[in-house]
Amino acid sequence: MTVENLGSWLLKANGMTSGIVGVAGRRESVRRWCVRPGYRARLMAAGQPVMLWVSGDRRRVGPGIWAVGELTGPPAMMDGKLRVPLEWRWLDDDQRVHRDTVRADEGLAALEVLRQPQAANPSFVTVGQMAALRFYLPD
Repeated sequence: MTVENLGSWLLKANGMTSGIVGVAGRRESVRRWCVRPGYRARLMAAGQPVMLWVSGDRRRVGPGIWAVGELTGPPAMMDGKLRVPLEWRWLDDDQRVHRDTVRADEGLAALEVLRQPQAANPSFVTVGQMAALRFYLPD
């Protein structure tokens, strides 16, 4: 994994245990997100693409990509936690890329969020995977 192979960062939220469903429903602005310290956080920089993956059980929360945007700076300590500044726009329900769609696409079958759903933020989407995702994302 290198910056040259970065298609997008993928940040995750648990739609069952966090308030992210309500935040998305109200279209609230999100300006920062917690990330785990490490080499990935050190690779994060302003202008890089970012997406939000919300996990769920299908009955109450449709898992998949719910927001797209970009980082506005590198991670920094805020409130005692490492957080990355960002801007993203919420996708309408019919624009979200559902987990089943991702799983069914051969170009996305190896997406890290599918292989290691419990891994810490940030997750990584390769250039090739991002090209496949663009087919499903709105312009």
